[in-house]
Amino acid sequence: MDVAGEPAETNAGAAEEEPKPSLFPLFALSDGSLHSSSKVPQWLSNSSFSTDLSVVQESVASRDTIIPEEQEEEEEDAERIPQAKPPPSYDLLESSASDEDRDTEFKREKKGEKNKKKKRKRKKSREPVVDDYASRKLAVHAWAGSNTKPAKDYYFDSRGDRDNLAFGCLYRMNVSRYKLHNSSKLSEFHTKALYRGKIWDSLVGGDEDIDALDSKLRSGGRYWSTKYSALERHKNFKRVRIFAPDKSLIVPGEFIPLDETSCESADGRSPSRMDVIEESWEDEVLRKTREFNKMSRECPHDERVWLAFAEFQEKIVSRQPQKAARLQTLEKKISILEKATELNPDNEALLLCLLKAYQSRDSPEVLIERWQKILMQHSGSCNLWKGFLRVIRSDFSRFKVSDMRKMYANAIQALSATCTKLCRQVHQTVKPLSVDSSIVQLEHGLVDIFVSLCRLEWQAGYQELATALFQAEIEYSLFSPSLLLTQQSKQRLFEHFWNSEGAARLGEEGALGWSTWLEKEEDNRKKIIAEDSAQENEGGWTGWSQPLSRDNVTSKDSEDFVEDAVGVQDAGEEFETEDVKQEDDIEDLLKKLGIDVDAEAVGEVKDTATWTRWSEEELSRDCGQWMPVREKYGTSRINDTLDREGDEQLLRVILFEDVNEYLFSLSSEEARFSLVSQFIDFYGGKISQWTSTNSSSWIENNISLEALPDSILEDLRKIHEVVDRSDSSSSNFSLESLLGSSTDVSRRTSMMKFLRNAILLCLTAFPRNHIMEEAALAAEELFITRMNSCTCPVTPSRSLAKTLLKNDRQDILLCGVYARSEAAFGNIDLARKVFDMALCSLEGLQLELQSNAPLLYFWYAEVELANCPRSSLESSSPRAVYILSCLGSGAKYSPFKGQPSTVQLLRAHQGFKERIRTLRSAWARGDIKDQMIALICSAALFEELTSGWAAGIKVLEDAFLMVLPERRSQSSELESLFNYYIRMLQKHHKQLKLSTIRESILQGLQIYPYNPKFFAAFMEISHLYTLPNKLRWTFDEFCHRKPSVIVLLFALSFEMGRGGSQHRIHGLFERALSNDMLHNSVILWRIYIAYEMDVTSNLSAAKRIFFRAIHACPWSKRLWLDGFLKLNSVLTAKELSDLQEVMRDKELYLRTDIYEILLQDEIKS
Repeated sequence: MDVAGEPAETNAGAAEEEPKPSLFPLFALSDGSLHSSSKVPQWLSNSSFSTDLSVVQESVASRDTIIPEEQEEEEEDAERIPQAKPPPSYDLLESSASDEDRDTEFKREKKGEKNKKKKRKRKKSREPVVDDYASRKLAVHAWAGSNTKPAKDYYFDSRGDRDNLAFGCLYRMNVSRYKLHNSSKLSEFHTKALYRGKIWDSLVGGDEDIDALDSKLRSGGRYWSTKYSALERHKNFKRVRIFAPDKSLIVPGEFIPLDETSCESADGRSPSRMDVIEESWEDEVLRKTREFNKMSRECPHDERVWLAFAEFQEKIVSRQPQKAARLQTLEKKISILEKATELNPDNEALLLCLLKAYQSRDSPEVLIERWQKILMQHSGSCNLWKGFLRVIRSDFSRFKVSDMRKMYANAIQALSATCTKLCRQVHQTVKPLSVDSSIVQLEHGLVDIFVSLCRLEWQAGYQELATALFQAEIEYSLFSPSLLLTQQSKQRLFEHFWNSEGAARLGEEGALGWSTWLEKEEDNRKKIIAEDSAQENEGGWTGWSQPLSRDNVTSKDSEDFVEDAVGVQDAGEEFETEDVKQEDDIEDLLKKLGIDVDAEAVGEVKDTATWTRWSEEELSRDCGQWMPVREKYGTSRINDTLDREGDEQLLRVILFEDVNEYLFSLSSEEARFSLVSQFIDFYGGKISQWTSTNSSSWIENNISLEALPDSILEDLRKIHEVVDRSDSSSSNFSLESLLGSSTDVSRRTSMMKFLRNAILLCLTAFPRNHIMEEAALAAEELFITRMNSCTCPVTPSRSLAKTLLKNDRQDILLCGVYARSEAAFGNIDLARKVFDMALCSLEGLQLELQSNAPLLYFWYAEVELANCPRSSLESSSPRAVYILSCLGSGAKYSPFKGQPSTVQLLRAHQGFKERIRTLRSAWARGDIKDQMIALICSAALFEELTSGWAAGIKVLEDAFLMVLPERRSQSSELESLFNYYIRMLQKHHKQLKLSTIRESILQGLQIYPYNPKFFAAFMEISHLYTLPNKLRWTFDEFCHRKPSVIVLLFALSFEMGRGGSQHRIHGLFERALSNDMLHNSVILWRIYIAYEMDVTSNLSAAKRIFFRAIHACPWSKRLWLDGFLKLNSVLTAKELSDLQEVMRDKELYLRTDIYEILLQDEIKS
């Protein structure tokens, strides 16, 4: 914020004018103080506002001038103003020896030129200003000398400053000059403000650059100098603070007191709501420590008090420069948390905070022992297991894939046993059909840990094992036979299914599910037994036969056994000789290639291009090999020659022993749906929002990303387009271009086919689930469109949708999903027929199915509005209004024939009010469903089309008031409602105030800080009407308060799209990666490396970041391969060879041997 302009010249009649109030008063002025102070505004007395930058060089050259003419004129004007106390005179600065030897005549000439310039400047200031740069000052010239009070006390300067072009940055003399204020003289501030301003101007000199001053003034002149910096950091320096009580630490009692008091201050008084106190840093430490000690004694079981006490110790550490003092404070923090956990042994938040403090002090070995000791006492805590797995996974020195598998197996078995124990306890006391909320929460955490294991296996290169784990767990938990079996019996029965050759697993063609396959297997077994028994009962003549004696049988068997043993021995000798010959042949071949087998691994490959081709081949094999291979049982391998292809296929076979330690049962419907939803999301399927963005599942999923998913990419592309349209200096770089395409078409196609088969099988466990039906149709559409490069004449998912509808004709939500897919493909007439058919058949269905009617009506209305262009929205709205009026009035639906009558609209209006009123009791209990959200959205859309946008927005705002604020953050349904609310605000952004839209979106971001849709909407609105710096402030605030991968992605996309400063982008990366959670984000490290390589072209920095990245995320094979592909010009062949050895040491799965690349080169040559 700039004060727009320079002061006008003070004329002789200024002393007779009425006094003006100060523009920037720090305290309220009394009438007497106004008359005792200067009649000229105080801020105008500062000579920096009348500085002429064009004569800075002349003023510096003429430092030996006794008193500048301008200062003399100001002093003459000041004498005309009645002063309470005349300013004292000051000694002049001594001139240097070189200044005294200057020629006197030269000084006179300089002084004459300066006087002429000042006269021209005064004359020019009286004339009307035409220059654009000078036009910034017109506002002040208009009111500075007048008697009337201006409309505003300040002005925003929205024009550019030419000094920025001249100096390349903010000119230091344009920065306001401040002096540290002595709080003991508050009452004398206004009477001596102008007096101190004159003294400061005379010391520093308004027309002189700071570089031209001597060292004495340079060190003590400005507020950023060393003198004042040291004074600010001094522990005894007292500051004036506005004290307000911290309500978050006030422990609620039996009633809410009318007079809210805060803790006592340092002197024992209890300050009021907004008291101004004066204390040093030591006083603050003593006061806060006294407060925390008192609260911890009064409320020892309140975790907020202990956590705030520990956080305050971190603040003390940040102010201590000595390492010994920091360690001492850390010990104090640990003792505080140990006392807290002793009083609250089952509090997970305190335990995690204590273990985090141990991590700052103890060695890794001691830290692991402490974790294991606590986990032995709290084996059923999901949060503790997640924290422990995160710690051992990020420890580079101890990381191995096999060790991580053991830890995950321990976690899953411990949590599964806890779930089984809780289920047994609950079923003994409650009805078997009900599931306790604690069990649901625990099973959700168990599913999250299992998905984290699958993601670790996938990113480490074991993609077949990750797929097999998903297949086994979904079969084990969703399609378990309805038999009362123990855990051991259930696993033995599942082993039979897993090892059976004819049993198709989840996602494979012909898969039936474990329970269905077992039933058919039992039926087949019974048929075979019945046929055998029938043949035995038939009887009949079989002819004479002479029975063999026992001795003959045994002798013949022994002879056969000896012959077989001799044959096997001979065959073994033959195979040994053949293996020796093959080894000799390979050694000879390698020697011909110039490769010494006995040489060290360092000297094998001397060309980085070979390692580049190896990494490319490794990536291509990873893309193609992700599905487990089924082993053919009953075939003999003795007489087969096992080549390398056979060995690779054998390694891709997943046995039951590889998955049995990670299997567990799920009893709640919510946990099962979470497992299937995360499975669909894992393989890139399109699925509606399956959980709240505040849930741990969503947050951990975003942190573990290796590439940008399609859902986030869509929002980032919109932001990039907005930046490109509005900013001419936009950059061509985007996050998508930096990371590149990570999935080829063939892999994506096979994945969609696998995913479609899996979802269709899961629909037998979740019948009539419209979210999974929509995901199945989306996977079918992606599979067909990517398999056929040409455009399809019909909707790709039409055949699948018709097949599903034939199986269940009463599934009206499936009709809605199918109609929406047809409308999205452009077949609006067919979509209307499907919608009309479904709505007309509602009355003949069960009440449970009729409750889904709001979803169907709302989808139909949205399809109608989306089909028409924005310009003709009014002409097409009657059809949508008719559809919504049928829902509101409760009338029987019939296909659209004409515009609804006024009576029908009035009934619909009243009907919506009554139906929303009936939802209040259910929402107060926290019972919120998708059908209720659809009803409110339909009511808001109806009001928007009939009464205007303001009425529609009011319906949504009233709906939010029906829910308690603490219940909003964890509800995915309310999050979708808020998303619809923001979309409606965006649609009418031209009629609404910008502040209203910004506040609403920021309110949503406060509740859901990890929602990418909200950030995209905020950037679209803010980039149109807001300065970029304000948008950066918002991003910085969220990065500080709620750091996440989502906010970093949008902040980086905005900066890179605008071609922002490299320092700004580096700061975003470094602040994010310094966070404990984001430090293990693979995608942030990959973007950082690509940015240094492709944008800044700083190869050495990219190399440093790469080594930091693999140290933070040693499990990510893709991150390691980025070093081979992008840093081959920086890393030597020896370093690349060492990297591959470290990858093998960490047990990452490598599918390609470097010798294969060498053999390919030899064959080509």
